[in-house]
Amino acid sequence: MKRHGFVARPMLAQWIFVLALPLASLAAEQPPKPNFVVIFCDDLGYGDLGCYGSTKNRTPNIDQLSREGMRFTDFYSSSPVCTPSRASLMTGCYPRRVGMHEDFTGHWVLIPRSRRGLNAEEVTVAEALKTQGYATACIGKWHLGDQPEHQPTRHGFDQYYGIPYSNDMQQLKRGDPPLPLVQQEKVIEAPADQATLTQRYTEQAIAFIKANHSNPFFLYLPHTFPHLPLFASPAFHGKSANGRYGDSVEEIDWSTGEILRCLDELKLADKTLVLFTSDNGSNGRNGGSNVPLSGKKGSTMEGGMRVPMIARWPGTIPAGSTCSELATTMDVLPTFCSLSGAELPRVTIDGYDIRRLLTGAENAVSPYETLFYYRRRQLQAVRWKDWKYHLELEQTHPNWTTPTQTGKGRAGKLVDLKTDLQETKDVSQQHPDVMKRMFALIEQATERLGNDDEQGSEQREASTMPSSSPMVLSN
Repeated sequence: MKRHGFVARPMLAQWIFVLALPLASLAAEQPPKPNFVVIFCDDLGYGDLGCYGSTKNRTPNIDQLSREGMRFTDFYSSSPVCTPSRASLMTGCYPRRVGMHEDFTGHWVLIPRSRRGLNAEEVTVAEALKTQGYATACIGKWHLGDQPEHQPTRHGFDQYYGIPYSNDMQQLKRGDPPLPLVQQEKVIEAPADQATLTQRYTEQAIAFIKANHSNPFFLYLPHTFPHLPLFASPAFHGKSANGRYGDSVEEIDWSTGEILRCLDELKLADKTLVLFTSDNGSNGRNGGSNVPLSGKKGSTMEGGMRVPMIARWPGTIPAGSTCSELATTMDVLPTFCSLSGAELPRVTIDGYDIRRLLTGAENAVSPYETLFYYRRRQLQAVRWKDWKYHLELEQTHPNWTTPTQTGKGRAGKLVDLKTDLQETKDVSQQHPDVMKRMFALIEQATERLGNDDEQGSEQREASTMPSSSPMVLSN
C-alpha cells in the first residue's frame, strides 16, 4: 500500500517523523498498568494481627507487609456479615443499593441454592479490569450466589476455584448439600476437605500469578477462614498459642508470605498493589479479637465493621506509613479503575478513588464525610466526620434490631470516636448542632437507599431466579 506523502513529499515525511518522536516518547513514559492482589479474610478481627496489636497470633509476613506499606486505622467494610460486604467490594456500592443486603428469604446472607445473586447488570471489579486486558481469578469463598448465572465466571473472572458460600453451610435439616469445592462452574470435591483449603488456595494463586506474570492481572483471594468452623493443615494445626483460631490465622499469614515471595521472585513487587483486609469483624469467639473496638461480627458497633487493611506497592505507597482517614471496601472498584484506566460503571456507586490516600499525598483527606452502617435492611448508625450516631431502634423484629434486655429496642446515642472507641458515652445533649446534621443524613439515606421496609429511590434489584438447584458432585 502506498503511504501518502512518503515518496512524493520526502521533506513532509521527515517532519512527520520528527513530530512523532515526542508522541512516541510520551507513549513510552505511560506507566504500565499495575497488577492487583486482594487478600480478603473471613471474620478476621481488627485486633487479630501483630501489626494491629495482637500478642496471641504470630503474623510475621502480614506485619512485614505493613512495614513495607500502609496500615489503615479507619477502614470499613460496608456490612457486619459476609454476602453484603462482598457485594460492596465487587460493585463499589452499599449492599442496599444493589439489592444484596439480605437473601430473598430474609436470611441475612445467601444460603445454599439461594435464588438470589449479584445482578448481571452490575459491573464488578473484574469486569472493569477485563476491558483493560487484565487476566482475572477468584480463588476462595465467593458467597454472591451459587447458581450458574451468579457464579464468578459469569461476573468477569476467567478462573474460579473455591467454595460458593460459607464453610458452615451444610445443614442437613435445611437440606444443604455437602460443602462443594468448585473449579470454574463444576463441583470437584464434596464435602470439601477444609483442612487443606488455605494451602490449596495458595497453590492456585501462585500458579495464576506465574501464568500471567507478563500481562496485567487481578487476583482476588477471599479466604475461607477464620470463619467457623476452624481448620488448618497439618503443618499449622495445634501449633499456635491461640487454639484453632490462631492456627487458621497463622496459616493465612504463611499464605500471604508465599504470595509476596512469588511476586518478589518474578520481580513484580513494584508493579503490584496488594491489599489485605477482612469482610467484617471477628465474632469474638474461639480466640478472635476486635480490640480496642467494641462490638463484633453482626453488629454495627465499630468492632463489627471496622477492619484491618494494609496496602503495599513498593515505590508508590510509602513504606511504614499509617493512614487514619476513613476509607472502605467500596473504594476498591473506583481506585482500581483509576489506576488501570478502566471506565467507571455508568450507574451511581458509593465508593471513591483513594489513590491520594494510598500514595501519602500531601494534605490528602478522606473523600467521605458520611458513612452509613446498615445491618441487613436496617440503618442502625451514621458516622459524620468523627461523630457516630446510633439510631434509636424501636422495632423488635429479631431479624432487624439488636434489642436490649427489655426487648424494647434501644435508645439513640451520639459518640465521639476520637475519644470513645468503646462507644459508651452519649454526648447528644451537648451537641445539638451535630444531632441536627445526623437527622438530615438519616433522612437522606432513607430516601436514597431505604431503611427497613421502606424502599430507596436509588436502589437497584439483585438477580432472583425463578428456581434453583443445589451444587453437587457430578458422577
